[in-house]
Amino acid sequence: MRVRRNKRFHAEIAASALSDIMFFLFLFFLIISTLANPNVIKLALPKAKSTAQTHKSHMSLSVKVEEGQPNQYYMNQDKVPFDELSQRLAEHVQRTQDSTVIVRFPYDLKVQDMVNILEIGESQRLKFVIATSKK
Repeated sequence: MRVRRNKRFHAEIAASALSDIMFFLFLFFLIISTLANPNVIKLALPKAKSTAQTHKSHMSLSVKVEEGQPNQYYMNQDKVPFDELSQRLAEHVQRTQDSTVIVRFPYDLKVQDMVNILEIGESQRLKFVIATSKK
């Protein structure tokens, strides 16, 4: 009597290493997707321990405060009177289709002056990002 042995080769794949790799990839993409959300606009105080980065291509609006002088407003280093601020912002949005404005308020600006600027942005549906300096 002749006994036949099964000499066929069966390919096997070790799945334990693949599951570890898939778990690490899942964690990596989960962490990256929470960090890279471009639709989030963070507002921060003028002095913050940590700051978020934004594109420098957005419109820059700065307010300069000097004691005894009226506030001076600058759009990308061009001096603009407060009365023309709304119109100039609207023109910029129409021209560039970019509704995000980086606002640089000094730490000693009165709250009412800040609210006046934010009301202009609210009426035109602009997204304001308040620039901060690191503590």
